[in-house]
Amino acid sequence: MAQKLEISASYLNLLEHNQRPVTASVLLKLVQRFSINVDLFNSDDEPRLLSELMEALSDPLFDVHGIKAADVKELVGVSPAIGRALLTLYQAARGARAPSRNPESKYADDADSEVGDLTAIPTGMPSEEVTDFLQLSNNYFHSLELAAETLWEDHKLSLENLFQGLVAVLAARFAVDVAVLPNEAMENTLREYRPLQRQLRLSEMLPRPSRSFQLAYQIALLGWSNEIDALAARGKFTTQEADQLARIALANYFAGAVMMPYARFQEAARGTRHELEVLQHRFGASFEQVCHRLTTLQRPGAEGVPFHLIRVDVAGNISKRYSGSGINIARFGAACPRWNVYDAFATPGMLRVQVSQMPDEASYFCVARTINPIGSHTRSRPYDTRVTRLAIGLGCPLSYARDIVYADGLKLDDPQIITPIGVSCRICERMNCPERALPSRNYRLTVNENRRGVSAYSPPLTGHR
Repeated sequence: MAQKLEISASYLNLLEHNQRPVTASVLLKLVQRFSINVDLFNSDDEPRLLSELMEALSDPLFDVHGIKAADVKELVGVSPAIGRALLTLYQAARGARAPSRNPESKYADDADSEVGDLTAIPTGMPSEEVTDFLQLSNNYFHSLELAAETLWEDHKLSLENLFQGLVAVLAARFAVDVAVLPNEAMENTLREYRPLQRQLRLSEMLPRPSRSFQLAYQIALLGWSNEIDALAARGKFTTQEADQLARIALANYFAGAVMMPYARFQEAARGTRHELEVLQHRFGASFEQVCHRLTTLQRPGAEGVPFHLIRVDVAGNISKRYSGSGINIARFGAACPRWNVYDAFATPGMLRVQVSQMPDEASYFCVARTINPIGSHTRSRPYDTRVTRLAIGLGCPLSYARDIVYADGLKLDDPQIITPIGVSCRICERMNCPERALPSRNYRLTVNENRRGVSAYSPPLTGHR
């Protein structure tokens, strides 16, 4: 075998024991000379699993065991199933509750989310299962795309009058009336479906894009419930709450596909070079809806730019995350503060641009902007004047940056514009970062009371663990 691959037997032995990576040239020879399907070597999930395990094991709970990065890499390479099992166990421990099927649980009360707030619940809760399900599905569901296209064809919908068209669909096809009611009548509820009265009630506080979204969401549950159930069953969720969250996420997916039909939206995205504001106006959608829809353009043979998306609040909590670009997003704690999604809070409403690079030298082009979430202007008390804001970060591999209008004028190959970032402080190897909030588990902490670096945990640090 070594002779056929034109490498030494000792080098082949290292490859077999995961001590060396399979280079492109070796991979090509494997495919050509042993008739191996190259898809067998597709390990897109391996870097993500490795990052999540490293993040989990960065918990101070494990410090006494002296676990090295090489140990984790070997585990992921040899037995990824055990790695995923360890993640599940860690999540359960953090959640401080055993899995249950308690029908009284409140975890699934998320139907008013526009695009599925699947990570808003603390780690270890059912939302994590659904987030993994979306990630493993590449955030693309072909049957729901076809269902949305069928809805458009059967009812001759149009972008110019989509809200009225969806109201007509609910009335004619499902005998459901739509009522937009005053805020006080809704008692600070944004939407409510009353099956006995066959009435969908929407709050006047919902902006127009959210109203259309909620109509399409309701149509999904009424007209395509079987398809949604079949897709959710693929997730093999362990709790009833996760099943319910998955149904909500899939109905939301359908709603996004109705508001922004795949082929038309993809053509517009390419034609405008992903100019978000233009796409908002063209499809009558919100900033968040447009960003989320861009992450779903993964139809085989008609793929769009591979985007990642993250949504955070001003405290740094991550309430939504999806990585189509391959970037690793913090799962068990706060993300790197150097991501431009956090800078967005300093300039509300302004689009922030960033070229960033991870410690593994993978580079990304990212844009970020604050949003006012739906219902943020619904106040339970008249003197409550605090403005609620979230920030959306949308990014792609740097190799796709020229497909994005916001990269115009930037010298993408200029190292001066690159911002070094990481996943989180505990697993980041950048020791001279002035924003480091915690010591890195990759290095032994050496305290020197006579010297202070750029952060409390920057050098003097010696001895790689």
